[in-house]
Amino acid sequence: MRFEIMRLDEIDGTPVDSTVVDAASVNRIVQQAAAIGQRLWIRPADASAS
Repeated sequence: MRFEIMRLDEIDGTPVDSTVVDAASVNRIVQQAAAIGQRLWIRPADASAS
């Protein structure tokens, strides 16, 4: 399964950029974001997203 991870703006919470990753990469990205206090939005990726 693939997930879209969007980095959110620190001020207003709007998505700044996004990437699509496999399930194995989600934990690593979440750990990195938690270490620096970054806000993320994670959702299942559409089959057409790349």
